[in-house]
Amino acid sequence: MSINSRMLEQDMTAWRRDLHRHPEFGFDEKRTAAFVARKLREFGLDEVVEGVGGTGVVGTLRRGGGNRSIALRADMDALRITEQGDRPYRSQAEGLMHACGHDGHTAMLLGAARMLSEDGDFDGTVRFIFQPAEEWGKGALAMLGDGLMTRFPFDEIYGLHNMPGLPVGVFQTRAGAIMSAEDNFEIVLKGVGGHAARPHSGNEVLVAACALVTNLQTIVSRRLDPTDIGVVSVTELLTDGTRNALPGLARILGDARSFRPEVSAAIEKQMRLIAEGTALAHNVSAEVNYTREFIPLLNDAALAEEAFAAARSVFPSENVKVRREPMTGSEDFARFLDHVPGCFVFLGNGENSAPLHNPNYDFNDDGLIHGANFHASIVRRRLNAS
Repeated sequence: MSINSRMLEQDMTAWRRDLHRHPEFGFDEKRTAAFVARKLREFGLDEVVEGVGGTGVVGTLRRGGGNRSIALRADMDALRITEQGDRPYRSQAEGLMHACGHDGHTAMLLGAARMLSEDGDFDGTVRFIFQPAEEWGKGALAMLGDGLMTRFPFDEIYGLHNMPGLPVGVFQTRAGAIMSAEDNFEIVLKGVGGHAARPHSGNEVLVAACALVTNLQTIVSRRLDPTDIGVVSVTELLTDGTRNALPGLARILGDARSFRPEVSAAIEKQMRLIAEGTALAHNVSAEVNYTREFIPLLNDAALAEEAFAAARSVFPSENVKVRREPMTGSEDFARFLDHVPGCFVFLGNGENSAPLHNPNYDFNDDGLIHGANFHASIVRRRLNAS
């Protein structure tokens, strides 16, 4: 490893830990965006634009006379989770932490920007996209709505995410579906509450809500084709009852995951039927609110092969692996793929890493150089200067 590479690793680690100390929620990433913009300007990029889609940053680097353009994307936002542990760079923001590794993703892309600015070795244009608000699925849409594709046009796009449980230095991706859609639902049951000693005097909703939670589990097990992947998860059950008062209102919230629009539509249809039937059986009413927050992430087959080839130039060949199955987590990187082809990949965060969205999670700094190297490699491959 060269001295410059060692210095870059040290710098990326310092950047990542600074970002970790100062997490910001989606569309509040003002300090993070300013940090990113300042670094990009220090690296000598041709153009750095802030405030894209709220708090997004786009840096542009040009070399040679090529007219093709590639985009590389990192997410910047944190989660509303209180960090556990006593690491010296622990979050200083109450109730917020980088529990998904976006601090690492941002540092990786900054590292790639510095690498490519110092040793371009490509012919064309690179767009470095630092996106807000990935966690709640609004950031990519906000940037696109702010004219991303017309103001900073590009032909293809690449992104990555760290993966706990996968060894550091291991690369994974696959052609086609790699991450799922996410639909959110809220079912409101209304009846007549009353005294806990006299349940017969009203139409309380708690028993109906419990029955509905159970009945919803039959959507995947009995209503979907077994060859389709689907998940329906109830995550909250809230009522207006108390210790000695039966509730007259209950809210059931959760999400559903799938990889095809037809499956999403089938889940919604069955949910409405089951909610109405369960409510009728308990003499209460039901209202279903169903929204689609994330769309499936579908990698372009040809660009997935390009990503594999780029990875093999910077990872040992045995560490470049095809992911056999898609995962049911969601990513709003998929919104960019509605406009241009692209590929999303996973990089190992360590076999002993805490899970994503866990208060004990931490990004593994040993993985920073691997992400920066992959970003730079795909640019050099796709914008070949020779």
